[in-house]
Amino acid sequence: MGAASQSALADYAYNLQPPVSEVARDIFHLHNLIMMVCIGIFIVVFATMFYSLVKHRKSSGHQAAHFHENTTVEIIWTVIPFIILVGMAYPAAKVVIEMKDTSNPDMTVKITGYQWKWGYDYLNDGVHFYSTLATPREQINGTAEKDPHYLLEVDNPMVVPVGKRVRLLVTANDVIHSWWVPAVGVKQDGIPGFIRDAWFKADKIGTYRGQCAELCGKDHGFMPIVVKVVSEDDYRAWVAKQKGSAQAAAADNGKTFSRDELVERGEKVFQANCAACHQANGMGIPGTFPALNGSKVATGPIAAHIGIVLHGGRPGTAMVGFADRLSDAEIAAVVTYERNAWNNKMGDAAQPADIAAARGAVVAAAPAAQ
Repeated sequence: MGAASQSALADYAYNLQPPVSEVARDIFHLHNLIMMVCIGIFIVVFATMFYSLVKHRKSSGHQAAHFHENTTVEIIWTVIPFIILVGMAYPAAKVVIEMKDTSNPDMTVKITGYQWKWGYDYLNDGVHFYSTLATPREQINGTAEKDPHYLLEVDNPMVVPVGKRVRLLVTANDVIHSWWVPAVGVKQDGIPGFIRDAWFKADKIGTYRGQCAELCGKDHGFMPIVVKVVSEDDYRAWVAKQKGSAQAAAADNGKTFSRDELVERGEKVFQANCAACHQANGMGIPGTFPALNGSKVATGPIAAHIGIVLHGGRPGTAMVGFADRLSDAEIAAVVTYERNAWNNKMGDAAQPADIAAARGAVVAAAPAAQ
């Protein structure tokens, strides 16, 4: 118990996270400066107030002064706050201008917020991936021991090289999100239909964590951010690995899998992308997200099931499409899993070729609909 208490005290912090970028350090110093000014004002105002209460109390025989106006006093209490505000505004404006100066980046990353994950597009290196909460459901809904980074771990962290100026283009796909990593000094809202930019240049290798700082829906607290700052060589190796993974995923889209292979893979895809709403047991959340266990979708025609996963649910529902988030093989796997998990014993399977055909059917139908 004593060791646990000491650990908790060691993790306790009364200030901002230690900064690892120039902007974050300037924010940190500005915060401390403004706090000192506020504390100074607090001390002066309350010391004067308590002195007046004690010194000029009626019980000591003090007689209240009678006057209507005092021009000198009015000038003093107008000029002094003005000087204080101007003195605070100058460094604050300087930091804000620095935060907004996204010119001359070494690399640019487009960040898109989704309910409830982040999409990253490395525009210079041709890398694209999604980053989703990696905390196991057994820790969230069960009795499993909590990880040290509980609700702050992801499957695919954002990786950047140390010492490079990274420009961020932040937007959102559905509702307003906010990409916030205090250690690098960035908090930028992602607004659907708009692109807002920010930047940082981390000067220390390490892993830095943040969260969506906008109330974006039911699972707002399950939308963490992890930024890994690595050496230039490690970054290049990571880019090569990501491109290799993309090629492997593309190769999977041309394969034919057994039903058991699809179910095994589909369970992982479901846990990462669907369990937050439909629950790991497939029972959903009554009144909010429908159950998949025994549902007409998961036990109905497979073509309709594929269409909903690809393009989203019916109007008025929160179901979003995964056409641009998952590969053909991943969609085939999760559809197969949903049709054969729990009490859904359909015995059929979707193949990547079926998903590709469904995508193509939509594209082919588009000109006719115009």
